[in-house]
Amino acid sequence: MIFKVYYQPSKKISPRRENTESLYLEADSEVAARALVEEQTDYNVEFIEELNGASLEYEQQGANYQLTEFN
Repeated sequence: MIFKVYYQPSKKISPRRENTESLYLEADSEVAARALVEEQTDYNVEFIEELNGASLEYEQQGANYQLTEFN
C-alpha cells in the first residue's frame, strides 16, 4: 500500500502549518508506515493518509511524487 505522510521536519521546533511537508511511502499498514518514519528520521509525523484508486493516480501525476525508501 502507498501512504502519504504529512510531517514537520523537526520534533524540536513548534509545529506550524506552513512548515508541513509530505513524503510517499510504501508499507504494509499505517502503523508500519508510522514506525518506519519514526525509526529512520527525526520528523514529527502529523498525519498518514492511505492512497488508492483515483487519489493515488492523482498524486502520481504530480511533479513531486517519488516513493521514499529507507535502508
